[in-house]
Amino acid sequence: MSSQVRGGTRWKRFALVMVPSIAATAAVGVGLAQGALAASFSVSGQDFKVSAKELDGKDLIQYGGIAEGHDLKTGKAVHHPVTISGFSHAKITDMCQSLVTPTPLGAITLQLKTGHKGTPAEATNIYLDVAELDTDAEFTNLDIGVAVGDPSHKTKPQAGTVSSPYAFSQRADRAILRDVKQKAWATTAGTFKLPNLKLRLMGGDQPCYQDVKD
Repeated sequence: MSSQVRGGTRWKRFALVMVPSIAATAAVGVGLAQGALAASFSVSGQDFKVSAKELDGKDLIQYGGIAEGHDLKTGKAVHHPVTISGFSHAKITDMCQSLVTPTPLGAITLQLKTGHKGTPAEATNIYLDVAELDTDAEFTNLDIGVAVGDPSHKTKPQAGTVSSPYAFSQRADRAILRDVKQKAWATTAGTFKLPNLKLRLMGGDQPCYQDVKD
């Protein structure tokens, strides 16, 4: 496959939305080997799930990185390989975010819903540290294998996450992700508007979606 694809490119159910010619985990490994760093904050000892009907993002940049944190039970330092996806602007429809926490009295689920009444959630300068992603993806003007420090990137790498400007990345003018199901360690954004926000604390294991074995 050519490193440049002009026009719309559709990838069906592509894990991590990375390079189609190699495994997604290998692509992350390339980024790590070329000097990816952790973000400037320590992530919690729990990942969280996010689902959405659609994410429509502009000026995608995507590269491998590490989320650094501590094990929830032992407190020991841990390092989580992630794919960092950045957008200059994104609209998210029917978004659900959930975190399940075990307690002595059983699991408790913190669940957030927004963008489900006709008005999508909107974010600017948003970065997602993703460990797993299943989605139907469509890209416009996709370039694969661009140096992460290439000055033509409209969205710059997240501060503190890249040590080498020559590390692997990919970019696209636009990325549309449908039927999104992802596990993430962190999300940061310059602004994040959450219309019709609903935040609920519920008893039991009630994530936004259930894991499905391949």
